[in-house]
Amino acid sequence: MIKEFRKNRMLFLMMVPSVVYFFLLCYLPMAGTVLAFKSYRFDKGIFGSPWAGLANFEFFFRSGKALLVTSNTVLYNAAFIVSGLVLQLAVAIVIAEMGGRFIKKAAQSILLFPFFLSWVVVGAIVYNLFNYDYGYLNVLLQAMGLPQQDFYSSPGWWKYILLFFNNWKYVGYNSLIYLAAIIGIDRSLYEAAAIDGANVFQRIRRITLPLIVPTTVIMVLLSIGNIFRGNFDLFYQLVGTNGLLYDATDVIDTFVFRSLLGSQDIGMSAATGLYQSVVCFVIILITNAIVRRVQPDYSLF
Repeated sequence: MIKEFRKNRMLFLMMVPSVVYFFLLCYLPMAGTVLAFKSYRFDKGIFGSPWAGLANFEFFFRSGKALLVTSNTVLYNAAFIVSGLVLQLAVAIVIAEMGGRFIKKAAQSILLFPFFLSWVVVGAIVYNLFNYDYGYLNVLLQAMGLPQQDFYSSPGWWKYILLFFNNWKYVGYNSLIYLAAIIGIDRSLYEAAAIDGANVFQRIRRITLPLIVPTTVIMVLLSIGNIFRGNFDLFYQLVGTNGLLYDATDVIDTFVFRSLLGSQDIGMSAATGLYQSVVCFVIILITNAIVRRVQPDYSLF
């Protein structure tokens, strides 16, 4: 290890900020998971509060909403992963195949722009689009002589709305990873394929897609690792506290947030967070084991 450090000391030095960041904000706070088994008291602090056993977990599972919010979280994240993967690959391939450098840069900038908008701003955009009285869509429907749609009272619409805006925000940013993998492919492979008469679709199918499989598998594994974690900003900023939409849009994170506001029970929220983390960890272990069994070179570890 000392020999490796001496050989690559500048690389290790560049790694220090990331190590410090993850230690302070990810590993050090793990000590707080003890709250999941305690009845937290502000006067005694985390480690001085009395033990509560599994009582904090019972609150979540006896609430009557555990199965609903868990299934919503998994199904939404599964839809985000599948649709995001398809769109991100498609965007990366299209940009890579574009001829003009200016067009490539313009397309990347346009697609990347939504990523830098906060969910608060996106929530305002959604509200101004779907509001019943003066939303752009209802104004357009009214001008066309069609009946208005009360989106904020119709849960059925929201699985599509949330799916669309999640992809709208993240597709441009995540496609950069696949684009970098495509750019790293040896161009002589494409030239040889073109000489042999392969068209653009054949080159994509026979060269591009097979050679970015390792990157794709890693990205999917990392996404699956968070399949039990809902994007709190997405669901809370777009749906808010509209009780009519809870059954269709409530995920574990928003449910815990509202419960914490109502009960001030920090131990319950810690228990739910621990439940999410453990299940996510188990799922990524199982998925990685399956990938390692099928193709060891593509697994995370």
